[in-house]
Amino acid sequence: MVSLPQMSLEQVKRRFTKRLRSLRDLSYEKRLSLLNLQSLEVRRLHYDLTWCYKILFRLVCVNPDEFFQFSVTNTRGIPYKLYKQRSYHSARLSYFSERIINIWNDLPGNIMDFSSLSSFRRTLHRVDFSGYLI
Repeated sequence: MVSLPQMSLEQVKRRFTKRLRSLRDLSYEKRLSLLNLQSLEVRRLHYDLTWCYKILFRLVCVNPDEFFQFSVTNTRGIPYKLYKQRSYHSARLSYFSERIINIWNDLPGNIMDFSSLSSFRRTLHRVDFSGYLI
């Protein structure tokens, strides 16, 4: 059996938007913007941050102490800073609880609304995550 070349979902999305005649000559980011779409990487980041919110505010049956520790020094930014423990193994860096802490702590406190899950999701769309994308 001949195996087909592996394509990432993002490549499929890129190819599909390129086939739309009126958008063919535009950059991928511009095509996504005109189609009111997000890249899969940004969507994953939003879902990770939403899941983090649900864990921290006990909206799911997961003990937050098993994933996170609140930081005792809270000088700037959001009021729910998380402490990042030192990781001695590179495999641990890809764990959800490790990869989301820096992004969570960098959320702008003046934009974010933590009063409810829906308002948190709504304010996530106003944050520029381009510095965290590959």
